[in-house]
Amino acid sequence: MSTTPLIQLAGVERVFHKGGAAVRALDGVDLTIDHGEYVAIMGPSGSGKSTLMSVLGCLDTPSRGTYSLSGRTVEGLSDDDLARIRNRQIGFVFQSFDLLPRANAVDNAALPLVYAGVSSAERRRRAAEVLARVGLGSRQDHRPNELSGGECQRLAIARALVNEPSIILADEPTGNLDSATSEEIMEILDGLSRQGATVLLVTHEKEIAAHAERRIRLRDGKIVEDTKNSGE
Repeated sequence: MSTTPLIQLAGVERVFHKGGAAVRALDGVDLTIDHGEYVAIMGPSGSGKSTLMSVLGCLDTPSRGTYSLSGRTVEGLSDDDLARIRNRQIGFVFQSFDLLPRANAVDNAALPLVYAGVSSAERRRRAAEVLARVGLGSRQDHRPNELSGGECQRLAIARALVNEPSIILADEPTGNLDSATSEEIMEILDGLSRQGATVLLVTHEKEIAAHAERRIRLRDGKIVEDTKNSGE
């Protein structure tokens, strides 16, 4: 396994300008995450956790400081380079699922492969594999409106996995689900972690954060807690 940290932030700030005022969403964040870690990112509304997730996912870039992903400095890269990183190295799972409503499960799961230029037959094969992996092998031809909320989130996870990314970024992945279905989704993420995936989980729920091995808490754009979970 590489000794280079997967993620390294040094003095990262993200400043937004609203109505002439500067809003410091991230304020001097230093953070190192190694390959295979399972990390929960917590904090109240406005703490900076969503901004941090956007920076980590290369959806946004720091105003100051440095972000290195697998040893490669991210700031200064072109939009095309950032898009390639997002497509090939990062799998996103969102609270709102963000599925294509008119596409079936196979086509939704295969979407990142379309952008990667993979052939149609190979896309379908790889999408079928990840759908089976998350328990949707028999639902390949169903559209999102024919799936339950839990099944839609499983489909979103399959889509995140199809390119075999370095990182899974899950932003409130159980926010729209009941408690029983939430546990089913967390079992999938737990399993990915046990298989060696790097999983970063944004959540405001202590019960969900307890699944992770490490907990990072933000307040006012700063990391105020970085601890290993006790397993309680």
